[in-house]
Amino acid sequence: MATTILNERQIKVLNRLLDTAVEEFAQGINARKYQSLAEVSKATATRDLAELVEKGCLSKLPGGGRSTRYSVEVG
Repeated sequence: MATTILNERQIKVLNRLLDTAVEEFAQGINARKYQSLAEVSKATATRDLAELVEKGCLSKLPGGGRSTRYSVEVG
C-alpha cells in the first residue's frame, strides 16, 4: 500500500473540504480560500494546491488563471 505524505496545512484543509463538501465548497476551493483556511501566503497556498493535485488528492476544475478551482478527488 502506498503512503502519501501531506503536511499539517494540507491535512487541515482536506479535512475541512471533506467535512463541508456539500455546502461551503460546492464549487471547489481556490488559492485564496486555501490561503485563508491554512493561514499561509498566496505562494504557499498555490504550492500546496499543486502538490495536492500531483498526489491525487485534488483535481483541477475547468477554468484557469485566478479562477482556478480544485475539488476533492474521491475514489
